[in-house]
Amino acid sequence: MVILNCHGEVDSDKTQWTKKSTDVLEFYVNGEKVVEYHADPETTLLTYLRRELRLTGSKLGCGEGGCGACTVMISKWDHINSKIIHYSANACLAPVVSVHGCAVTTVEGIGSTKTKLHAVQERLSKFHGSQCGFCTPGIVMSMYALLRNKSVPRAEDIEGCLQGNLCRCTGYRPILSAFSTFSESGSGCPMGANCCKQNGVINAVDDPHSALNVCFGKYDPSQEIIFPPQLMIKSRSEQHQTLKFVGERVTWFRPTSLDQLIELKSIYPEAQLVNGNTEIGVECNVKGRMFPVIISPTCLKELVTTSNTDEGLIIGSACTLTSIKEQFQDIIQTTETFRTQWMRAFLDMLHWFAGDQIRNVAAIGGNIMTASPISDLNPILMANESIATFRLHSRAKDRQVLMDQSFFPKYRTTCAEKGEVLISVYLPFNTKDEYMKAYKQSKRREDDIAIVNAAMRVVFHPGTCKVLKFVAAFGGMAATSVMPEKTIQNMIGREWTEDLVQNYMQWIREDFPLSLDAPGGMVEYREALAASFFFKFYLYVKNCLIEKGIIKENIKPEEMSALDDFSQHYEFGTQTWQGTHSNQALEDLVGRPVKHVSGEKHTTGEAVYIDDMPVYKDELYLCFVTSTRAHAYVRNVDISKAMTSPGFVTYVNHRDVPGSNNVRVIDDDDRVFAVDKVTCVGHTIGAIIADTQAHAQRAAQLVRIEYEDILPIIVTIEDAIKQKSFLDPSKQIIRGDPDKAMEECDHVIEGDVRTAGQEHFYMETQVCLAVPKLEDDEMEIYSSSQDPTTLQSQVARNLGVQRNKVVIRMKRMGGGFGGKESRFWLVSNPVAIAAHKCRRPVRCMLSRKDDMIMTGGRHPFYAKYKVGFMNDGKVKALKAELYSNAGHTIDYSMAVLSKSTIHFDNCYSIPNIHVRGTACRTNIASSTAFRGFGGPQSMFITESWITKVAEHLGVMPEKIREMNMYKEMGEFTHYGQSLDPCTARRCWDDCIEKSNFHKRKEAVDLYNTKNRWKKRGISCVPTKFAVGFPEFRCQAGALVNIYTDGSVSLTHGGTEMGQGLHTKMIQIAGRCLEIPVDLIHISETSTNTVPNTIATVASISSDINGGAVKAACDKISERLAPLRKEYPTLEWKDLVVKAFMNRISLSATGYYKVPNMNSKWDLAKGKIEGRIANYYTYGAAVSEVEVDCLTGDHVVLQTDIVMDVGRSLNPAIDIGQIEGGFVQGYGMFTMEEPLHAPSGHLLTVGPGAYKIPGFGDCPRQFNVHLLRNSENDKAIYSSKGIGEPPFFLSASVLYAIKSAVGSARNDSGIFGPFRMDAPATAERIRMACGDNFIKQHKHHADEKEERNLTPWSVTA
Repeated sequence: MVILNCHGEVDSDKTQWTKKSTDVLEFYVNGEKVVEYHADPETTLLTYLRRELRLTGSKLGCGEGGCGACTVMISKWDHINSKIIHYSANACLAPVVSVHGCAVTTVEGIGSTKTKLHAVQERLSKFHGSQCGFCTPGIVMSMYALLRNKSVPRAEDIEGCLQGNLCRCTGYRPILSAFSTFSESGSGCPMGANCCKQNGVINAVDDPHSALNVCFGKYDPSQEIIFPPQLMIKSRSEQHQTLKFVGERVTWFRPTSLDQLIELKSIYPEAQLVNGNTEIGVECNVKGRMFPVIISPTCLKELVTTSNTDEGLIIGSACTLTSIKEQFQDIIQTTETFRTQWMRAFLDMLHWFAGDQIRNVAAIGGNIMTASPISDLNPILMANESIATFRLHSRAKDRQVLMDQSFFPKYRTTCAEKGEVLISVYLPFNTKDEYMKAYKQSKRREDDIAIVNAAMRVVFHPGTCKVLKFVAAFGGMAATSVMPEKTIQNMIGREWTEDLVQNYMQWIREDFPLSLDAPGGMVEYREALAASFFFKFYLYVKNCLIEKGIIKENIKPEEMSALDDFSQHYEFGTQTWQGTHSNQALEDLVGRPVKHVSGEKHTTGEAVYIDDMPVYKDELYLCFVTSTRAHAYVRNVDISKAMTSPGFVTYVNHRDVPGSNNVRVIDDDDRVFAVDKVTCVGHTIGAIIADTQAHAQRAAQLVRIEYEDILPIIVTIEDAIKQKSFLDPSKQIIRGDPDKAMEECDHVIEGDVRTAGQEHFYMETQVCLAVPKLEDDEMEIYSSSQDPTTLQSQVARNLGVQRNKVVIRMKRMGGGFGGKESRFWLVSNPVAIAAHKCRRPVRCMLSRKDDMIMTGGRHPFYAKYKVGFMNDGKVKALKAELYSNAGHTIDYSMAVLSKSTIHFDNCYSIPNIHVRGTACRTNIASSTAFRGFGGPQSMFITESWITKVAEHLGVMPEKIREMNMYKEMGEFTHYGQSLDPCTARRCWDDCIEKSNFHKRKEAVDLYNTKNRWKKRGISCVPTKFAVGFPEFRCQAGALVNIYTDGSVSLTHGGTEMGQGLHTKMIQIAGRCLEIPVDLIHISETSTNTVPNTIATVASISSDINGGAVKAACDKISERLAPLRKEYPTLEWKDLVVKAFMNRISLSATGYYKVPNMNSKWDLAKGKIEGRIANYYTYGAAVSEVEVDCLTGDHVVLQTDIVMDVGRSLNPAIDIGQIEGGFVQGYGMFTMEEPLHAPSGHLLTVGPGAYKIPGFGDCPRQFNVHLLRNSENDKAIYSSKGIGEPPFFLSASVLYAIKSAVGSARNDSGIFGPFRMDAPATAERIRMACGDNFIKQHKHHADEKEERNLTPWSVTA
């Protein structure tokens, strides 16, 4: 009952809702009942699981539902359909109060190493489908939820269920291989009679790594966890109850009738209606917004159901996208095709709309009312002339509104009146004489927001091709979903003929007048997409009219490719390696594909990361206060409001540093806290310390800072060159006399090229826990760091204590890739200072947003080159200027610059060369180490001029590469180091042969002659990577302790971040001690066990740490040798006891240094003396792509890699590094592009804006072969470092794309060289194709009226 006051308004003090007290939250987790009496609506399910229930398997990767690390399965009773439903969901977005009456299943609930692994966990582990393991529990749960709904899924089901998950390590291939086994009949292990359970032996580990050679158990869906019986009884016997949860700042309501909802909305007209919290959750988690009242409509039958009429379909506004998808698929099966065209368009968009975790909970009403200008669904609703129904408490009759141009009057706003609730949306069925399609283009095909999307519908006069009505709606072309009104009018009465396309292009430009500074950028590309989408629609409709006999003229066969979709499904690849010697002992696992030592724990969630550690009783949380200006003086910091915030403890800044505020990476120009000036957005000014993470974050938002801007703000390399903002000294290498040699060359060409930076996007963000001790100023620090010793040194300096008072402990990282080589200090050092000040444990884990803003990434590069060559393609001379964007401090920029200059030759012998590199100081976050350390950027520049030489001569780039490639013996690099032996050509020839390159190239050329709008390209690219360190870093230590039960504790100086280092060290120790590896355990890396360690970087960690482990083990083996000789039959445990009784030491340290590593670089002369690399790792890759020339989209059809890893210590791990490195490199070369505003603000923050490759980006066929019969006497057991070398091979995709684009340009009458910068995004691909759609658009930067406009974004 609602009571009105004297003014006829609702008297909110007299409603049942305001009188109702907070309810008790009840739900189940892994079969156990959970009762919470003080549930806070602001607490997410993930936070509750991790902090209150200590179920830490589910991880926080982004906080916005974009990575899937937090995936859980939710089960509940469906009252409408009277059945149990299971679905995956993002626990980082779901409010814990939203699972009232549900059963939640986490990764811990389905299997354990202590009991039994679930089939998903077992197969993923056996297929080597985890590396760092941070993302693995979420991936497991996505697949598990699929199996609970479909025990024998199709390939498209598997790929679809993983669209909402990301992995930065594996390259996805082994995960897809593992899960694809579930799509078979489920008849048991494919090994048949050879199953390990039959014959009792370990897998045939020397066989090729594929599904046919991995032994696993049968999946039995009847053994799954049952829905809690008590919950079943209660759910079936009771209807939904109204709920109210009152938190510290937010009240959450769940009405059970539409009248109650309308009543609540009248009381709280500003309340947000939230179904899946997929939009509001991001606003709260990422942007820090707070909504005082939330109403959940998920239990309202009128809003969660659909109803059919003869004319159309009425969809309740709270219907989830997954339920809509399922209903549409059923309707399509029983309804005439022409009537459901809009449904098919809807389903097409849903496939690319987020991932299952979002689709399962997000509602159509939320998509409408959010009013996003890039909504995937609103253009379809508008084009189909849908009708939205609104209800208002004070109005007797519902209001129905046509979803047209006026429905979205301005940005993020609908025409809904205050207090109105969207009840439903009506979509009419299509008629025989109309046609409809929807289109979308984004940076990444799967789980990505649109750059531009469109829905178009045309109605013809019956039996003709004369337009009766044309309706179109676009996203990404304005501040709202928008309709091209002039175009719509102009289309009426026109015949569906080719001249319509040209007219349309002119009309659409007038309807959508974008300017250079339009939000979102890419204005010319967006204009081109608006035209290209119509051309696709034009051809589609024309083809339909031809099939009906209305149009007699057929479409040209070569243009039909515009209508074809890409192949979607992954195929099994092949992975091969050289087996071990037949006489190798069975327990000696060196050279065998052993599982990652933590692989099973990754899949079960038992692997512990730093933020998984239990919270100390008196622990505090730190949240940073950072600069919002790129270059400014800090005039005042006001923390007065923060001090009054709940939970506030203290504020720390530079005044609280007991020692030095300086931080040394290579130079001493970093500071823990800014003092009086900030030099980039994200520069640390101070930090709030509070009792909880939520309180710290809220208090930090209340800090107010006064700035005085400093000009200029330097963001890009071009800015720095103009301002002469450089770091000294430049690095150069000179060989021969390139100027003189160019005078003798047949051809001399010049060019320039650019490569963007790259975000590390390790799944576990920077994190630290500092625990001060009660005496002697000791400090124990748990940090996700690749370099514990440097952290120890820095913290000791900051605290003003000796290093022996600081212990750094690191068990495992959730990925690193170089991003935790130095930038860990941004978190760890302030946390240690705060812990010292408060004398209490302090924790901090950066949000994904803060991590991306603060920590920096790969160095962007710009290069100008001049190359001289002969008519046959032989390169004689080269001059190049390289510029890198270092950011606002030096960090590792000078070392990266050195690495880039020494890799500038890639695999080519250039007799005369002068390459000079200069680092630019700018006002962005410091660029830092990243896999390849400047090498990939440099080699990309080299392959760019190689390609330009080929284009100039009109030959294949592969011919130029082969002609100039180093020979196997007698070759020296451009800095004078011998390459003997150089296996680059062996890898190249083997890859060409295994990939069937030449035959496939012929097939590609034939395909391109027959297709105008889809093009294919194929390319082979080699790589040479120098493995080595400056001499002082080429050392490592280890400690081996053997206990009297025979078990072995092994510690070494390297850190585990997913690369399998610990696994390899255990294999080495097992061989040296001649014992089974299950007796050997590595607990962690710590500075109090192995001192003075070297950072785990540069692909050398297995070499140096393996050498140290071997040295320690050999010492013990030598001590045990007399006993072994005397007692040859003694078992290992008895031997150890015998040694102890004979007072033989069972503990040993090991030390290893790489011999003869010394070099001297004369920068003035550009000469290097000595050995700058210990050895070289080589490889080659062939990639074939298919490109959509109308959108710029592409797919990698096949990649073949041959890699020289010497004698692999572990082929499975090495192949995993190759595949993971390739796909990460694929991101750099085709997709990932950090964008900044001219003000210095990073725009591409979080997985919503910054796209790394997803499952759908894995090459459709991915083959990896390890080069056979390769030896390397410079590393342990003839192995080679492999972490970084494969990364550059992904450039083969970019050059295959370039080849495809070249064919498209030729069809447009454009010939000769053209520039393709990295990444080759869809935008760059499309704009390079050069067809009429591109030629006719406006070049905004050249327009007089736009020259003074500032672009929305720039590439640093």
